[in-house]
Amino acid sequence: MPLLDVQNLTTRFHTRDGIVHAVEDVSFSVDRGQTLGIVGESGSGKSVTCYSLLGLIPKPPGKIHSGTANFDGTDLLSASENDLRSLRGKRISMIFQDPMTSLNPYLKIVDQITEPLALHEGIKGKEARERAIQALGEVGIPKPETRIDSYPHEFSGGMRQRVMIAMALITHPELLIADEPTTALDVTVQKQVLELIKKRQQELGSAVIMITHDLAVVSETCDHVAVMYAGRIVETAPAAELFRNPQHSYTRSLLRSIPATHQKGEKLYTIPGLPPNLTSPPPGCAFQPRNKLGQADQCLTDTPPPLIEVSPGHYVQNCPGCLSAA
Repeated sequence: MPLLDVQNLTTRFHTRDGIVHAVEDVSFSVDRGQTLGIVGESGSGKSVTCYSLLGLIPKPPGKIHSGTANFDGTDLLSASENDLRSLRGKRISMIFQDPMTSLNPYLKIVDQITEPLALHEGIKGKEARERAIQALGEVGIPKPETRIDSYPHEFSGGMRQRVMIAMALITHPELLIADEPTTALDVTVQKQVLELIKKRQQELGSAVIMITHDLAVVSETCDHVAVMYAGRIVETAPAAELFRNPQHSYTRSLLRSIPATHQKGEKLYTIPGLPPNLTSPPPGCAFQPRNKLGQADQCLTDTPPPLIEVSPGHYVQNCPGCLSAA
């Protein structure tokens, strides 16, 4: 039985400009010790999906219209705020996208990193400080016993990201959600951060959801991948299978956009156009206007394509235009 099983999640934002269909009918699961990658362009619904699970979307304008998210017997979508508060930061932790805006600039690192211990385990004072120093040391912060009294602006971007990881892991969560954990970090620090998350996952046996637009990160870290576009999952499969045999035109476009797949001097491939406006999503295949690797004239125009299983564990939207090659 999976640790987290999400079925038919639909989240929308009711704004003055109309209803934004941010997440539509999304389903996935993740097992203990497994890493699930959720990939797609900015605005595809990756972060909103996970924020919905933790009750972190603003209400209003956000509203979860339907779905279930069973976390070890608890439906996160129907749980009370008190129940969610007891889970967040304890059994489920999140590494947010931008550590500079996620960390409070007015509080020392020691105050921020020990807060989960005080809230969830009642650990305060000297014991909490020692646990925090140990956590900082485990994520590679040099001289943690002195740096722990620093403020966020006294750390580099990579070090702030390490602080965020230490905060997320200090309570030994069963599920870790990492939202673009390597954004704005140089390649060397990216590798260190990813290795750190993997190491801590193996030590704790945690499940990890990795939200990213970087397919290189996915290939290195994820066991299973869900590709999102315009608020829906268009393809999901074991990572090795997805990279070896991508079916959907959008997935193939993303893979073709990786610079490392091009010959030296060859023009980089880019996906033409922009994602659709989700206040008025297209009634059929959302990728049809940008579909250059398939047969756009064969895309469904009247109803969203349903997911079908093309091989064990490999599901893809059943859109004739996106499944065919140009």
